[in-house]
Amino acid sequence: MRLLVVEDDPELVSYMRSDLVRAGFAVDVADNGIDAEHLGDTEPYDAVVLDLGLPQKPGMEVLQAWREAGNRVPVIVLTARDAWYERVDGFKAGADDYLGKPFHIEELIARIRALIYRRHGRTSHRIETRSLTLDEDVQQVSVRDDETYQLTGTEFRLLRYMMLNSGRILSKSHLSEHVYDQESERDSNLIEVYIRRLREKIGNQMILTKRGQGYIFNDPSV
Repeated sequence: MRLLVVEDDPELVSYMRSDLVRAGFAVDVADNGIDAEHLGDTEPYDAVVLDLGLPQKPGMEVLQAWREAGNRVPVIVLTARDAWYERVDGFKAGADDYLGKPFHIEELIARIRALIYRRHGRTSHRIETRSLTLDEDVQQVSVRDDETYQLTGTEFRLLRYMMLNSGRILSKSHLSEHVYDQESERDSNLIEVYIRRLREKIGNQMILTKRGQGYIFNDPSV
């Protein structure tokens, strides 16, 4: 899963980014409203963490512009403001959740996961199908015969995205856009390498190749 963090405090950004990466997210950062609006319009983010007090363009205006353009990416608003009416204005503008500063990073991660899971019709931090259980907290996958495998960061992001989109044909370029951040070299051929590694752990039948189209995760949810 790929996130956009929009925040102009470099110390807070560094703290957030490192913890979000450890939690299994690919993270892009914008430190002003103009860049944030552009990235949100052109990149396929799974969620956005948006500060309101931004230079160049306020976060509320960025959010309004996205919604008016039909961009429905889940957005968690960060704010140091505590007035209830500002929260109401944020929800009216299209915010999905609010988190006041200061905050604990564990709560932010939990809220991001909840937003993404609700978008995919799920409620648990464990993604389960008939044969597999993926545990986000420890980034492990368990096969129904009780074999458990530790995953690398890329393996985890790839498998989580495919399981959440079970039954959909996903091209290599599409997967790359949701597995890697903007600064990573997006060689879609690397996806083949990680697909092969995942098949070695969970079985070839779980991920099917659709020649000329991409891959499909083939184990329906429980």
